Amino acid sequence: MTKEEALKRIESLRKELREANYKYYVLAQPDMSDFEFDRKLEELQKLEEAYPEFDDPNSPTRRVGGEPTKEFKTVRHKYPMLSLEKSYNIDDLKDWINRITKLVTEKFTFCVELKYDGVSLSNQYIDKKLVQSLTRGDGVFGDDVTNNARTIKSLPLVLQNNDVPQEVFARGEAMISRQNFEKINKEQAQKGLETYANARNLAAGTLKLLDPKIVAGRNLDFIAYFMLGDNLPVDNQYDALKKLEEWGFFVPHDYIKATNLDEIMDFILDWGVKRFDFPYDTDGIVVKVNEFDIQKKLGNTAKAPRWAMAYKFPAERKLTRLISVDFQVGRTGKVTPVANLEPVQLAGTIVKRATLHNEDNMKKLDLHEGDFVYVEKAGEIIPQVVGVEKSKRKTDAKPIRFIDHCPVCNTPLIKQGADYFCVNTTTCEPQIKAQIEHFVSRKAMDIDGLGPETIDLLYKEGLIHNIADLYDLKTEDLKDLERLGEKSAQNIINGIEKSKQKPFEKVLYALGIRHVGETAAKIIARHFQNIDALIKAKPEEITTIKGIGEKIAESIKKYFTNPENIELINRLKQAGLQFEINKENKKIIDKLHGKKFVISGTFQNFSRNELKENIEKNGGKLVSSVSKNIDYLLAGEKPGPSKISKAQSLGIPIISEQEYLKMTK
Repeated sequence: MTKEEALKRIESLRKELREANYKYYVLAQPDMSDFEFDRKLEELQKLEEAYPEFDDPNSPTRRVGGEPTKEFKTVRHKYPMLSLEKSYNIDDLKDWINRITKLVTEKFTFCVELKYDGVSLSNQYIDKKLVQSLTRGDGVFGDDVTNNARTIKSLPLVLQNNDVPQEVFARGEAMISRQNFEKINKEQAQKGLETYANARNLAAGTLKLLDPKIVAGRNLDFIAYFMLGDNLPVDNQYDALKKLEEWGFFVPHDYIKATNLDEIMDFILDWGVKRFDFPYDTDGIVVKVNEFDIQKKLGNTAKAPRWAMAYKFPAERKLTRLISVDFQVGRTGKVTPVANLEPVQLAGTIVKRATLHNEDNMKKLDLHEGDFVYVEKAGEIIPQVVGVEKSKRKTDAKPIRFIDHCPVCNTPLIKQGADYFCVNTTTCEPQIKAQIEHFVSRKAMDIDGLGPETIDLLYKEGLIHNIADLYDLKTEDLKDLERLGEKSAQNIINGIEKSKQKPFEKVLYALGIRHVGETAAKIIARHFQNIDALIKAKPEEITTIKGIGEKIAESIKKYFTNPENIELINRLKQAGLQFEINKENKKIIDKLHGKKFVISGTFQNFSRNELKENIEKNGGKLVSSVSKNIDYLLAGEKPGPSKISKAQSLGIPIISEQEYLKMTK
């Protein structure tokens, strides 16, 4: 076979396989047998191996996955991926429609679509070919998961038709169907492995796997719902969905064009029932102003487009039997009642446990042994008991009371507000392990390799009893433990050693003082400069710091009046942790001298979160709106015109990203 003949055959096979793939996965109208498809795919693979000069990253052979990815690069979105304003009741939706109607003088319509509960992807096509797939990330920067996205059979690698712009972005959701999710979980259970919580989490985890071959085996789907770019062949969302389907994308036909709230409500009521039979998880509907030119006029807020709103379906509620009530002890000693239930399918997952929140809620429910209870998911995430079906209660059922002693260490509980606390912070096992988990977490000391299972193992082996014990560990203490080995042990020790370089504010947050979150820890650390000054400070001195209230001040003082906590800090000091703002950090903090900034637009060197952290790191403060009290408006690409106009009218200096970088050098 000559090179010319090989190229001709390769191109012919690629075209046949793409068409077969589209008919099977998008149209659900297969016209090629699996045997024939596999035979042609094998022939194409052999030809591509024999003639590597004809390699094409968008070949159908890439659907089975290529070489493992070393890491995911973070890439700036050309068009920011904004979130949607959410509504949980019809009145919010009605208010939004009224606002739009007042702002828009032209006649307009709505496009009403299902809200898919998957993982957002933005796919860039140049000359019809897929060149990059990014996750949403923080909306400004996303992870490049192109190698994994290529394995999704319903995501076209090459677009059809002649009206595709030279560059176009197709956005949508990467999803796992309910049927496929159940199949994967069944396989996990048969292997004795832990099953997955829900399809969305499985899809998100799959996209971040380093081996595309494993990703290919999970059979992800991609549902397209939006296009972006210059010179688009359509001027409205409804036609855009039809055009995406023409180009080869999977677009379910479950969307309508509406002119008023009544038509939107009909769609909501219809899908409130039909969604349970839909092959993919949906948690609501999305209403968009249909016309692109009006979308452009309405613009965006910092977080969301003004021309779209998501309406979330009411939480699904199920009835099941209460088996028992456990009382869990958290990191701060708070005791939470948890209901153990007969397993029930709820919002896509099997629920066996649900929170009862606190004693007051238990009394309100009037909970009895063996009750049949109603369960729903708060915010579609956390299962909670919301009611009791008293008609099913047995006449001799006994009421369930809140406990008065810690279920682990038997210490008498103390009530503070609506909650009960175990005050034994030194020998109560769940508190200690939770404190250590908080200390090593990413936002605190960021010590890799010390997950809950490893911490539990080290605790049971008697190697750690508090956070200071971590710094006494040696490789030889860990290497022979179950599931570790010398390499893992050394990685943990390296992580512990590296954590000694974390700045004072991180250490202060990692201590886990009640009510002292990340932001409070930053403010307090920068005010007092070192731990000794903070220990000596009176509560009234702490409350003079802007943003720090009495509750935080009292909690800090209570923490430092405990001799065991002082001993712990002394041990951490001896281990080499940073308990003061070092000289280098002091220089950094002085650069912006408490200046207040408003930011607008997108930036080349920072995501919005990174810019916020950088401003605070340099001693500045980020505020949300332009007023006479701010010092600078930091404007990136496409800043909000209203912010620019207001800053100009108030005489507020408007600086560019480059000018900001010069200020912080």
